Amino acid sequence: MAISGSSTGRIRHGIYAPTMTFFDKQSEELDIPTIKKHAVRLAQAGLVGLVTMGSNGEAVHLTKEEKSAVTKATREALDEAGFKDVVVMQGCSEAGVRLTIDLCKTAAAAGAEAALILPPAYYRAQINETMLMEYYVAVAEGSPIPIVLYNYPGAVSGVDMDSDFMIRLVEATKGKVCGAKFTDANTGKLTRLAYATNACSVKSQGSGWMAFGGIADFTMQTAISGGSGIIAGGANVMPKLCVKVWNLCQQGKYDEAAELQKVLSKGDWVLTKAAIAGTKAAIEMEFGYGGYPRSPLQRLTEEQRKHIKD
Repeated sequence: MAISGSSTGRIRHGIYAPTMTFFDKQSEELDIPTIKKHAVRLAQAGLVGLVTMGSNGEAVHLTKEEKSAVTKATREALDEAGFKDVVVMQGCSEAGVRLTIDLCKTAAAAGAEAALILPPAYYRAQINETMLMEYYVAVAEGSPIPIVLYNYPGAVSGVDMDSDFMIRLVEATKGKVCGAKFTDANTGKLTRLAYATNACSVKSQGSGWMAFGGIADFTMQTAISGGSGIIAGGANVMPKLCVKVWNLCQQGKYDEAAELQKVLSKGDWVLTKAAIAGTKAAIEMEFGYGGYPRSPLQRLTEEQRKHIKD
């Protein structure tokens, strides 16, 4: 499949983190200084991009204005620290076309270079491929920034876009859908998309289309499958390890990469089970900041925190 004029711009292959959103421990207001500190720490660790307002960023707990504030602060922090080449994307998932386009516009104004978008799923019984095609085409046409598809069935009542549909969607949007994130852990699907789009990989820039794995668990597998990188929550806690595995694959040192991938997968499973509260606890224990999720998500008990530390 020929991809004409990829609109990814500066988006490169490598490791991305869906950044955490940090709050004041008492008021739960945005903690902008910590948000900025975290962004710079991740860039210093070698990440090539950050995604604000993803699942790990608690997007569903924030107002539109707060989402823009987080993206703006992230972009400012990176620029001020000399990391202007680190890309910022923003999660812009909404249930309706107009709301999604509106959020894409505010994301672009705040400094986001692409929008990560889940399929709508509130009216689950009425969701079909025709509706999803119309939704994404309309959003892609109305958004000032390119779209990255976000396939995460667990977050959208089981809506799962297959590879045939995604390929047709990429063709229909004529370069405005610049990539996809596979949090379905389906490496076969990722491989098919990477092949069909001649995706950017550790070996070649290709068409510039981006096929992202969505879990640190399969960082090496994504690289071997021709994928473009990982957008993984685990990169908030283990950024250097994620980068090391990816770079070893780029260098063709697969035996070394495989050994480190085992360590990465073990650590990532602990974080996956502990979810957002656990990831923030791990950041706090390791780096001295982190805090808690916004309510109604619960804070960890001391016993749960000890398990993560161990």
